[in-house]
Amino acid sequence: MTARPLRLQLPDPLTRADLPGLYKRTCLELSRDGPRHIEVDVGHVQIDAVALEAIGRLALAARRHGCSVSLQGADDALWELLDLAGLRDVVL
Repeated sequence: MTARPLRLQLPDPLTRADLPGLYKRTCLELSRDGPRHIEVDVGHVQIDAVALEAIGRLALAARRHGCSVSLQGADDALWELLDLAGLRDVVL
């Protein structure tokens, strides 16, 4: 039986103050029996440095728990920013 993915929707607006809590909650969910994959809905989030940092933190949480991350609703601008930041290879 395959575990269901952890589905996250980044808050809108997303602020830098949201990031530590997002990371902690994600790690808590991943530490329980279950998700081996995180699906992150980014379709409504403003594409900026804060969104990039949020994705990076989620990718770090996933890696530390042996999980993978995919982005739902990412547009070309976000993929280009991820390429520029060197994060393209850590998300699907």
